[in-house]
Amino acid sequence: MRNVLQIHFLNIAMAASAIALVIALIAQYGYELEPCELCSFQRISYGAVILFGGCAAIIGGWNKSDLSYLFCIIFLYGAVLGFYHTGVEQHWWQAATSCGGQQLMPSTLAELKLGLSKTLPKACDEIDWTLFGLSMSVYNTGVSLMLSILGFLSARINQSGVR
Repeated sequence: MRNVLQIHFLNIAMAASAIALVIALIAQYGYELEPCELCSFQRISYGAVILFGGCAAIIGGWNKSDLSYLFCIIFLYGAVLGFYHTGVEQHWWQAATSCGGQQLMPSTLAELKLGLSKTLPKACDEIDWTLFGLSMSVYNTGVSLMLSILGFLSARINQSGVR
């Protein structure tokens, strides 16, 4: 396990990120599950890992420990955002974003007509799909947390110079 993390964590993180994004895009476009605002934000961490990992792979000569710490922080952000989204879905707290909610009252007839023709964004507390009673935000939290821990372990292994 040490050698795998020491040598291949960049590939593991990028592959896991690509798989997560592909699954999200298949759910969105293949099964027409509209993502809410928080769902879209949760994709940012995976895109960032692919971007930074791709740059590191192209440039070469990168510090594996520093890159693993960066990925650890990015995935931890994803886990926190996933947990926050789970809390919104379960009504533990209100979303700080609009998430399909509050719209301003129109002051003119033209604003009312314009507002009626717009499609409201999906509410963040609506769960469209579950597997074993858990929503995609719960799975995202678990995967992001696991990848964050693996990133931390990889950084520590590379920092200690264990070969």
